[in-house]
Amino acid sequence: MERETGASRGQWVSETLRENIRDGVYDPGGRVTEQEVAARLGVSRTPVREAMRRLESEGLLIQLPWRGVVVAELDQAQVLELYAMREVLEGTAARFAAQHADQSEINRLFDLLSRQEHAGGNAVLAASINRSLHDAIYAAARNRYLLSTLNALGNALALLKGTTYSQPGRTAEGLQEHRTLVDAIAARDGILAETAARDHIVKARHIRLKLLYGTA
Repeated sequence: MERETGASRGQWVSETLRENIRDGVYDPGGRVTEQEVAARLGVSRTPVREAMRRLESEGLLIQLPWRGVVVAELDQAQVLELYAMREVLEGTAARFAAQHADQSEINRLFDLLSRQEHAGGNAVLAASINRSLHDAIYAAARNRYLLSTLNALGNALALLKGTTYSQPGRTAEGLQEHRTLVDAIAARDGILAETAARDHIVKARHIRLKLLYGTA
């Protein structure tokens, strides 16, 4: 029981740290120390050490000489590679979801669309709903290997500071792109769903590059 409790605690710390990185608690290049994390989360340093090792293996944290453990940073080439893979994999997930989603999963997608519409101009809330909608599409795709790869990409996305929904007009534009995507899935049109998903990622890439480097 003690080992199970410890393992569960380590998993919880890992998941919390991933969310912290995604939410900007730690900036890219920022230090992460066992002592600070343990104190903030109210746990011992043992599960923190385990969690940090796990996040290092995932590429979210790296060891630097004289600085210790820091949040990894992506350069422009890595960002381009990341979005290139997202375009392919998100398109595939949408096509598979059009083939395999059951009615309850389709209903959830429409519910998330409604929630996104009511988010208005709240960029943080819109970004959170966006993640939930994409996660729901991944699950509906019914492919464990695709899901595993998309989750790994999600870890890398957590290293990108801020959200594309902070750009003026992006919440409304993103909502319309999602409507097209979800309508295609509901209609069982795999080709249209894949096209819509790819277009959505291409537009997100343009905005991300503008945010990071002032150019698309």
